[in-house]
Amino acid sequence: MPASAAQVNVSGAWFRALPSSLPAGGYFTLHNGGADIRLTGARSPACGMLMLHKSTESGGMSSMAMVESIDVPAGGTVEFSPGGYHLMCTDPTSAMTPGAQASVTFKFSDGTTTTVNFAVKNANGK
Repeated sequence: MPASAAQVNVSGAWFRALPSSLPAGGYFTLHNGGADIRLTGARSPACGMLMLHKSTESGGMSSMAMVESIDVPAGGTVEFSPGGYHLMCTDPTSAMTPGAQASVTFKFSDGTTTTVNFAVKNANGK
């Protein structure tokens, strides 16, 4: 049986807001208390577009690429942190202001969704 979003917990959710209209990075931890499931997307009214991304380093060069989905195994945890998986918020709105909250709705492979409030922090993560 597929996990439902009710069995997926999101903790430590925050955005790193950058000056001007630069993209903001979203970080959090996903824990799956059910069966295998896949995170297939995210959206937020605080972002013109919100994508699943992954940063990698190879040969001393860092790169970032969009990913279509991320597997979250049964009983597993996936960290979204600087230098790894993260959300990329392009064209952030005025809601992406340090001290504010920005809602994010996650979509999963079984068709369920869950909405989480992210704390918006400054470039130093404060």
